[in-house]
Amino acid sequence: MGPSMEKREALAQRLKDLGVEKKDLEERFIKASGRGGQKVNKRSSAVYIRHVPTGLSVKYGRHRSQDLNRFMALRLLAEKIETKTKKNSSPAKKIISKRRKQKQRNRARSKKKYQNQKDKKAFGTAAKSLELSGTGGET
Repeated sequence: MGPSMEKREALAQRLKDLGVEKKDLEERFIKASGRGGQKVNKRSSAVYIRHVPTGLSVKYGRHRSQDLNRFMALRLLAEKIETKTKKNSSPAKKIISKRRKQKQRNRARSKKKYQNQKDKKAFGTAAKSLELSGTGGET
């Protein structure tokens, strides 16, 4: 139960576009930790992948399947390499900047809303004080 062939091919193409070759990768399978029981404790299902030219490395062992862990580690490594080489164009950076803009918009909207409520409250208090003092515009 690993990733589909389409996903594998897409990852291979992404690595090729980044200029990452198999010979540049140092791969080791190590024992994972956490949930998974006997299968995780006895087998080396976690993977450690290092890209020698850049020095970037990834350790991934979240799943019980060695194949799936390897795929996910390669995907993370590709993302790291992309972030390092292409500064602002990585998918993760785009998501982060989009969320940052959303938060700024929401903060501005909230600030405006509460400022309007505060102004209405102040206006209502001023109108009531005028009515109490008897200078409500009547002569």
